[in-house]
Amino acid sequence: MRIKGLMRTHNHWTDISPADRNASVAMGNFDGVHLGHQAVIAKAAVAGRPLGIVTFEPHPRQYFAPAAPAFRLMNTEARAHRLEKLGVEQLYHLPFDGRLASMTAETFVTDVLVKGLGVSHVTVGADFCFGQGRKGTAETLRAMGASHGFGVTVAELVKFQGLEVSSTNIRSALAEGRPRDAAEMLGHWHRIEGAIIHGEKRGRALGFPTANMAVDGLHLPRLGVYAVKVDVLTGPLAGSYGGAASLGVRPMFGENQPNLETFLFDFAGDLYGHHLSVAFIDYLRPEMKFDGLPALMAQMNADCDRARAILAAL
Repeated sequence: MRIKGLMRTHNHWTDISPADRNASVAMGNFDGVHLGHQAVIAKAAVAGRPLGIVTFEPHPRQYFAPAAPAFRLMNTEARAHRLEKLGVEQLYHLPFDGRLASMTAETFVTDVLVKGLGVSHVTVGADFCFGQGRKGTAETLRAMGASHGFGVTVAELVKFQGLEVSSTNIRSALAEGRPRDAAEMLGHWHRIEGAIIHGEKRGRALGFPTANMAVDGLHLPRLGVYAVKVDVLTGPLAGSYGGAASLGVRPMFGENQPNLETFLFDFAGDLYGHHLSVAFIDYLRPEMKFDGLPALMAQMNADCDRARAILAAL
C-alpha cells in the first residue's frame, strides 16, 4: 500500500487494514475515466463512507489477449491521477491473473468484496460483468449484495450525440483526429502522461527543443501534429504551458517507433527526469516528409503560430 496525496492505493485485496475497509466503491476498468465512469463514481459517493475504486491491473483484455494491439487510453499512473482529482480516497488495484480470471462471481463477492475489502456499498455501470466467463451481471451483484449485507447501485449508461459514452467510441474519435469530440465524452481533455526520455535532440538544433515521451502500450490518437496544453507535474518548473506536439514516427528522419515530442511555448529549462501531462486540444495536420530542413522549419513555425491561436481562443 502507498499513499499519494489523500488517496491510499492498495495492490491486492488481502491484508487490508480496518481503517481502509468499509468504503463505498465504484467498480470497473475506468479506462479514460470518461463521463460514464464519472457518473458511476458520483453515485458511489455516500455520506459518511470513504469513496473507493475497485479496478483491475492489468486490464482483463490485456490478460486474455496480450498480443492484441494496444488499446488503453491511459496508463495506470494517469488513471490514478485522474481518480484522485475526483476525490477518490481508496484505490484498490486487483491483480488480474489466473487466480482472479478463474474465480466465479460468487467467490469474487465473498472472498474479494466481503472478506477482503469489506465494502459497504458497490456501484457499477449497467453493462458491468464479472467472474469467470463474465457470468456475473449487475443484477447478479445486486442479489448477492442483498444476501451479504452491502448495497448495490446500478448506474445507467451515459449518451453523447446519440452514442453510448464508451472507451471504444473515444478511441474512435481519437483515431480519426477528433480530440474535441473525445473530450466531450471524457469530460476532460485526453492526455498522455509520463516521464521525459532522452531523444535525438534534433529539435534543439532546429530551435524547437522538445520533451520526448514514450507511448508504448497506449491506444494512439491519429498520428500528426497537435495543439496541446502541457502540465509539468514535477520539479522546480512545475506549471501549465501551451505547446505544439508531434505524435508519430518522424518520417523526415526515417524513424519507425512512435513517440510523442512536445515543444513548450515560452519555456526554458531542463525537464529530463520529470513528468509531463500532455492534453490534446486540436489536430493540426498529418505527418509529412519535407524536401529539406528549411521547409521543415517553416512548417514548424506555422504549426506553432496556429497552435498559439487555438489555445488563445479556448
